[in-house]
Amino acid sequence: MEFTEQEILNKIALFFWPMVRISALFMAIPVFSARSAPVKVRIMISFFITLIVMPFLPALPNVELMSYYGVLITFQQMVIGLISAFILQMVFSVMLVAGQSIAYSMGLGFASMVDPASGVQVPVVAQIFVVSASLFFISMNAHLLAIEIIIQSFSSLPIALVSINMADLWIVIMWSGQMFAGGVLLALPIMATILFINISFGVASKAAPQIQIFGIGFPIFIMTGLILIWVMIPNLLTGFSLILIDGFDLVKQVLRV
Repeated sequence: MEFTEQEILNKIALFFWPMVRISALFMAIPVFSARSAPVKVRIMISFFITLIVMPFLPALPNVELMSYYGVLITFQQMVIGLISAFILQMVFSVMLVAGQSIAYSMGLGFASMVDPASGVQVPVVAQIFVVSASLFFISMNAHLLAIEIIIQSFSSLPIALVSINMADLWIVIMWSGQMFAGGVLLALPIMATILFINISFGVASKAAPQIQIFGIGFPIFIMTGLILIWVMIPNLLTGFSLILIDGFDLVKQVLRV
């Protein structure tokens, strides 16, 4: 039995292009893209998912894998997976913005640690929110929903020379404002409470200048903020779930699922 070089490349393309789209998703999706998650594990997950769904995929275009159009198709599959994961990363950034806003308002902005997902220093309060969002993401099987959407996208956006256009990218750029608006809205109740306490201390310091009110105000800010976080964390996760739903709706819109 003999195979030509072109036949071998066509067989490789049947597996290669779907795996590029799926592996691009796992390389950037929240939780799985953390630096603590081994790259080999992500590649193996992408490999087995591609192996399972490959027989059910639509017919691939008659394009050589190593040609100019083949490289263009490979790049497009990478963009589809990355843009889907990027939208979900923006959803997680909502909790990061909320945590940073609360930390700076309660005086804990100096207490920072390295975020294992992004590799940059963020306040500890923000890291608590991100960890809570990650556990919520896994517990609600949102990662399975992301896999289901990316697999369905092979029917709505088949592997071809034309896939995502500039209009889809512009929709994602416009939606990025939700990252800041949602973060501020989630943090607003705690920030407003701490602001009122700060105003009351300012009035008290004017009424009694001899009392070093801000000397005792700093620990009160921290204690009040921690209590409010403990009380409000269920509401924060509820708001995060609504933003997560909007994020998945945007992924479906961009991928035309």
